[in-house]
Amino acid sequence: MSFNIALSGLAAAQKDLDVTANNIANVNTTGFKESRAEFADVYATSVFSSGRTKVGDGVTTSMVAQQFSQGSLQFTNNSLDMAITGEGFFALTPDMQSRDLTYTRGGAFKLNKDNFIVDNNGNFLQGFAVDPQNGENQSVSLSTTQPITIPTTAGAPRATNNIFINMNLNSEAPATDALPFNANDRGTYNDSTSITVYDSLGSPHNVTMYFRRTTTTPPANSEWETFVVWDNVSAAPFQGDNLVFDSSGNMLTTPAAPTLRMPFAVLNDPANNYLDNGAQYQADVVVNFRDPASTKLPTQVASGFATTTLSQDGTTVGSLTGVDIDSFGRVLASYSNGDSAYLAQVALVRFANVQGLKQVGNTSWKQTINSGEPIGGQANTNTFGAINSSALEQSNVNLTTELVDLISAQRNFQANSRALEVNSTLQQTVLQIR
Repeated sequence: MSFNIALSGLAAAQKDLDVTANNIANVNTTGFKESRAEFADVYATSVFSSGRTKVGDGVTTSMVAQQFSQGSLQFTNNSLDMAITGEGFFALTPDMQSRDLTYTRGGAFKLNKDNFIVDNNGNFLQGFAVDPQNGENQSVSLSTTQPITIPTTAGAPRATNNIFINMNLNSEAPATDALPFNANDRGTYNDSTSITVYDSLGSPHNVTMYFRRTTTTPPANSEWETFVVWDNVSAAPFQGDNLVFDSSGNMLTTPAAPTLRMPFAVLNDPANNYLDNGAQYQADVVVNFRDPASTKLPTQVASGFATTTLSQDGTTVGSLTGVDIDSFGRVLASYSNGDSAYLAQVALVRFANVQGLKQVGNTSWKQTINSGEPIGGQANTNTFGAINSSALEQSNVNLTTELVDLISAQRNFQANSRALEVNSTLQQTVLQIR
């Protein structure tokens, strides 16, 4: 019996050494969680045996339990690197159609050849669908997750229909309407500003707006003429409504707010040389003298010319310029044409009993009966942790503690080896009795 007890002690000490060695080996493994060997004594008696004199039957390994404490963060320059601070796991699938989910804390992600976010083993990171404009998720059910992809281009081109400009015109500027307007003669206008617009093919065009004060006699309202030159075709400027200001510098909008309209028929006519690439406008391009929300109008006060709003509603095809991920896991892509869109929200998963998860390697786990059902959710809400972009969660192994445990396990192994040696000596002594 004593041989078996000593052998169980040796096996337990060996298991402790194995677990400690594995922890030390993974001290630099991203997302790794240390393990702890847990032991229990073995004790067995029959119904009629005396418990007073019964000796235990040794030791057994009860469980190798993982410790899911938070690891420290290591910050990187890759926006697709993600770390969870708090509770939760990333969800992965081996291919795009699979629902065989694995779960990990290792957030070293990158793009594959098809622009999907994957881990080092090619597993697809799962996310929830969101509204592209505000990033609001549509569902947090794990059955609705899908692989997250990052498009490298933003949509089809959209022709400009509206230009919005809000500015101040200098009330002390002199009148410049003595001569006909000429974009090449600075003496025939007071101020100008330019903006880039786009045709139906996404090609850029330069639109320059000119303003010149007309000759008026006080106390009449001040008036400014407006002109637009398209791509420096100065021989054929477009003229819009006059801007009229009262004595307080406020623009009058009666009977209607002034605009400057460039008719699409004129722009599309090849004889006018406005478009030479086959593009076609379906509506007039309108310069609106206001901001897009119609809350601010141009002013005329004793200050220099300054634009406070200058925008347009067209766009060209944009290439990807950046990806940002916030603490809620919302993935925002930015493009060179100024567009930005929310693409998805990284799905997080939690379990009632994380120590019931089954290890499958590559710092990943799978659901078991003991772990309970996976519960999907949004990062940084309820009990789910926050997502840190451009960061990785390091191993939670404390190297100092592991080295002390290694010494302790070694001593236990030596002690049990000595017990085995003593038992052998005693049995040899008995066999030599004559």
